[in-house]
Amino acid sequence: MAEHIGDRLRRLRRLAGLTQEELAERAGLSVDVLRRLEQKRKHSARLPSLHALARGLGVEVTALMGDPPAVASHEGGDPPQLVAVRRAIMPPLFAPPAEPPAGSVPALASLKEQLAHGWTLYHSAEFDRLMDGLPGMVAHARLLASAGTADQRGAGNAALGKALQLGGHLAIRLGKTDLALASLERAHAAAGASSDPLLVPMVANSVAWAYQRQNRLDDASALAVHAADGVERHRIRTAEELRVWGGLIMSAATSAARSGDYTRADEMMTTAEKATARLAHLPPASDGRMVSVFSRSSVRIERVRLAVQHGHPAQALELARGMRLSKDIPPSWRTWLLLDVARAHTDLGNAEGAVKTLESLRRIAPSWMRHHTLAVAIVTDLWNGPRRPEGLRPLADFLGVTTRHPGTGPRAAGHSAPAA
Repeated sequence: MAEHIGDRLRRLRRLAGLTQEELAERAGLSVDVLRRLEQKRKHSARLPSLHALARGLGVEVTALMGDPPAVASHEGGDPPQLVAVRRAIMPPLFAPPAEPPAGSVPALASLKEQLAHGWTLYHSAEFDRLMDGLPGMVAHARLLASAGTADQRGAGNAALGKALQLGGHLAIRLGKTDLALASLERAHAAAGASSDPLLVPMVANSVAWAYQRQNRLDDASALAVHAADGVERHRIRTAEELRVWGGLIMSAATSAARSGDYTRADEMMTTAEKATARLAHLPPASDGRMVSVFSRSSVRIERVRLAVQHGHPAQALELARGMRLSKDIPPSWRTWLLLDVARAHTDLGNAEGAVKTLESLRRIAPSWMRHHTLAVAIVTDLWNGPRRPEGLRPLADFLGVTTRHPGTGPRAAGHSAPAA
């Protein structure tokens, strides 16, 4: 059974030797927020509040968020699939790359297709399948990066950088931020030796995301801005360059928002959204799966998320209303949008609207829904509200909320109270 955020907060606060009042002062939050969380009268907190609490406790924000709900807990250590990924990312020091089987020659084109498919698996939350194939991709790329002409090694290092970047993203999703940074540091080194000038800033964006998860928001923002300036300094002429630059601006805005500066974040997001108009006048990226997710749709999705996290649910719904998602938006981003819309409905007391949105999410992306702690938090809030709308129980059963909180709250259908 997943640990409630209130239990984690109480345990971490006591380990830090802090009273509720002392932690509230350090975090700049009301002590009532802490009390409601620790007493389990509140089942979730907005990301800026989580970051503030993490700063006050001196821990990573992931320590408060807990493991994703669909990631199995292994008290005896990592599962074999993850062990294989870890070994692929961090091979023995000073060991030469493994030789391929006799008669086989790694083909760069084949590896590129494997990596593109790997990103598709990642965006579809098919993490088990991705873990099965990723070690071979990394080993294959490492071999290509170590042999052949200078041009061949440059192309091999580009493939290695992208394979290790994918490993970093996977590790973040599995709650393994230290492994993620180890993979991304190696990805950055490979990118620097590669033939792809955009790979370094792309990996930098991934590192900024890992820093966000570790509550290093200033580091994340500075890194994203520095990398974006580097892309812009050489003039943006292609869709790939614009998408990488835009993704970095969005990342910097997210860090600013989580630091509590919603005004600056919204200004940066507005700038990014205006820049997406240029994409219509540029040839499309050759393979969007391998480049930053940046379009008018992705920027608007992120703006909805920031509005929800900063207590502006009505603005979030207005931003989401009538939105037409571009075909290149991956399932993971569609998931975030629907979750944030459901959260906004919940905050406004519209439990029926929240349930209908969550039902849509379950239909189109059940795997991703089970990988989001926010989905569990929303359904838990609705389940423990004063009234339960029709359709809530199947969602609660699907996410295991009924086993975590059996028999609590009333059973009549209707509106739930807005979240605090």
